[in-house]
Amino acid sequence: MRKSQGTYRALMMVIAVAVVTVMVLPSAARSQDVAVGSATATVLAALSVTATQALAFGDVFQGIPKSVANTDAAAGIFTMSGTANAGISLYLELPDYLVLADGSDRMVIAFSTTDASVDTTGGGDPTGMVGGDGYLNINPFSLPGTANLSNLGAANIYLGGRVIPTVDQKAGAYSGDIVLTVSYNGT
Repeated sequence: MRKSQGTYRALMMVIAVAVVTVMVLPSAARSQDVAVGSATATVLAALSVTATQALAFGDVFQGIPKSVANTDAAAGIFTMSGTANAGISLYLELPDYLVLADGSDRMVIAFSTTDASVDTTGGGDPTGMVGGDGYLNINPFSLPGTANLSNLGAANIYLGGRVIPTVDQKAGAYSGDIVLTVSYNGT
């Protein structure tokens, strides 16, 4: 019986240690906590830029310069649309010449410091910008680096210019590329 009593005590000691261990572990586990957060993002609507209307000088006579104001019906028009009130960056690349279709002649095109207007109201009128939302009669070579689309997600650029044909300018249809690059800037 002594042997079994010693075994019994040893067994009881093991059980007591196990109980104490089990009681201590949950209190240690209760001193920690875990939280799960999340990451979110919303992709904005794609930015759209369209050359709505060409800067059209129409018929031009040899040796006689012809101008089109940014407020004329023949002004070049670019339209932009995207996320309402989003900040955009603008860059306009303008040609130095218009070129005859077969490449055999070129005609100077020039832009003054007042040949562009940026309408950030989305109203579609280069002269009727409400509340100062926009840039009237500015230099097309230094468009505002940044602007915001209207609360409707729209903006327009109106572009005028001047062609300067020589006295012996070759007859024919001349053209040149005007490139507007617009991107969201994160503001």
